[in-house]
Amino acid sequence: MTTARDLARRSQEAAGAGDREAWLALFADDAIVEDPVGPSPLSPDGAGHRGPEAIARFYDTVIGQVEGLRFAIERSYLCGDEVADVGTIHLALPGGHSRQVHGVFTYRCDGAGRIAALRAFWEFDSPAIR
Repeated sequence: MTTARDLARRSQEAAGAGDREAWLALFADDAIVEDPVGPSPLSPDGAGHRGPEAIARFYDTVIGQVEGLRFAIERSYLCGDEVADVGTIHLALPGGHSRQVHGVFTYRCDGAGRIAALRAFWEFDSPAIR
């Protein structure tokens, strides 16, 4: 049986490898991505990105724009069909810049081996993002 933790690791690996198709294939048709949760420049209305087209646009405008991406998970809590990962995303940005995003990243499995929800809790305007 595929757990939410398994799906989280596959998502993190596909994003880190820049494998758009593998990442998108992990999501259920009615899935939602909220990264970060709530209103931000990535989702001004705070509604996130729901469905295949919106999630693909999120990938293209966010994940697809970085030169490198690596998750460092410090703790992981699997509860039923969900997992909460606590850790840091290390980003290599264009122009030789880098950034670290500290947060809690949750994934919910739809029971059929696909991601129903990916929610990232991090502070978009935090000075801790370096």
